[in-house]
Amino acid sequence: MTAADAVSAPAPRVLVVDDQTLIRTGFRLILTARGIDVAGEAADGVEAVAMARELEPDVVLMDIRMPNMDGLEATRRILDRAPACRVLMLTTFDLDRYVYAALSIGASGFLLKDVTPRHLAAAVRLVDTGDALLAPTITRRLVERFATEAAHPPAAHADLRSLTPRELEVLTLLGRGLSNAELAAELTLSEATVKSHVARIFAKLDLRDRAQAVVVAYEKGLVRAGGT
Repeated sequence: MTAADAVSAPAPRVLVVDDQTLIRTGFRLILTARGIDVAGEAADGVEAVAMARELEPDVVLMDIRMPNMDGLEATRRILDRAPACRVLMLTTFDLDRYVYAALSIGASGFLLKDVTPRHLAAAVRLVDTGDALLAPTITRRLVERFATEAAHPPAAHADLRSLTPRELEVLTLLGRGLSNAELAAELTLSEATVKSHVARIFAKLDLRDRAQAVVVAYEKGLVRAGGT
């Protein structure tokens, strides 16, 4: 899915979750001005879970650190009930252990709170199409830092024996942060063929998107910290 495809797709309905009123208001104004429907706002994880159940948003912008229930637990509960929903984590720090945990349980990416208006709107539209929002350099550093610290690795259930040699190769390259176009060039394949491989990997390993694929690649040792 390209950025152009994301822009041309129908606008998603969004739930904004943050304990700071100014941030919620700012995000609402930015998204509304760009034709994206903000269906509701929540000030903590408890409200987020309840409103997600009521409003059934396409995308949730989820703060991590909040009172009553943090964004990680709220994300887990929302995705357990509505696996088609997409969650973008909001964080102040680009290397946040809670972001790593959120990616592991199914969040589709993360945004720094100082994100530009243009990037915010583009990110919401992109994840709504079913893709994951990954800044490869930051995501790789994030996973390298925290993957080995996970007490109960979420990828432990993933059985790589179900993958063909080619699919294992594709998963390894996904773990390095390569896009479909880069995968196609690296493997001398068409992008359509690459997309088919990626789709089969997701189905076999029960992965939501590329974010979880990166986590699996690291936790299974296909990609190692500081290596390729």
